[in-house]
Amino acid sequence: MDRVWIFPPRVRGRKESGLLVVSRFALDGDPERRRLFTASYSAERTGKGLTLDWSLSEEGAAPPDRFPPVVAGVGRRAGDTEVGPRNIGLEGDPDRLAELLEEWDRALLDPEQWPIAVPEPEAAAEAESSAPVPEMLP
Repeated sequence: MDRVWIFPPRVRGRKESGLLVVSRFALDGDPERRRLFTASYSAERTGKGLTLDWSLSEEGAAPPDRFPPVVAGVGRRAGDTEVGPRNIGLEGDPDRLAELLEEWDRALLDPEQWPIAVPEPEAAAEAESSAPVPEMLP
């Protein structure tokens, strides 16, 4: 990966959404081209837990100097004029990527745990109260 733009999450009540844009080096080794990918998510916490929808898509290829204005336009169209995305240069350095990933809780990066459904306290208490009571052994 060459560069990552992380947009601040948008939170409205129990709903949250976010966007990540990644510029990746071209597979053919062309130093003048990058591939652009976007990853977005929307999450909502309800009385039954957490629902999560996400998508990943490849947007195309261009010279790397074209991406910053494109990414800035994404923020403007989304109404994010106050705070722009966090712009992180990785320049293909795996150690820099590892540092970036260390900022997040490991459970968030484990695909086997997606989505993590966390029941609301009332739902958890209700589930416990409806569970059968084990018989006591003599």
